[in-house]
Amino acid sequence: MNYKESLAHILKHEGGWVNDPRDTGGETNLGVTKAVWEEWLGHAVKEGSMKSMTQLDVEPLYKRKYWDRVKADELPDGLNYCVFDAAINSGTGRAAKWLQESAGAIPDGAIGPNTLSAVAAHTPAELINIYCDKRQEFLESLSNFDRFGKGWTRRVAEVRKLSLDSVKR
Repeated sequence: MNYKESLAHILKHEGGWVNDPRDTGGETNLGVTKAVWEEWLGHAVKEGSMKSMTQLDVEPLYKRKYWDRVKADELPDGLNYCVFDAAINSGTGRAAKWLQESAGAIPDGAIGPNTLSAVAAHTPAELINIYCDKRQEFLESLSNFDRFGKGWTRRVAEVRKLSLDSVKR
């Protein structure tokens, strides 16, 4: 799956503007938290101003901060979407470590030649399943799983299915 196709699927999950006080991310739109958006822009933004963000606004952020950092262009189709989605929700370092653990590489959080070589030694479907299992296990360990777990579990299941379907194309 390429970047644009992957992002389109991710934005379906991320939805629009929310500001749930029980969500540690705070004000969020299109999956981008206020803190991440301010870091990206290099300055503070007013409360509520994120409501007007569009997909075109966030595309470069998602590409550079998540897709490129997990080397998604170098991962097999399906697996790249799976890792990209996890990077957005759980951070690029954790997403990289899950990939490394899944492939039997040293989990240092930086995807490089050794990780890519370990990935190439497995089928994408095998890694997608191992990866999604690791991701789900992590989510279930979080203290706010009771509040958000149903949605997280649904998302991991949908990411798994779409990733596996992408491998079969």
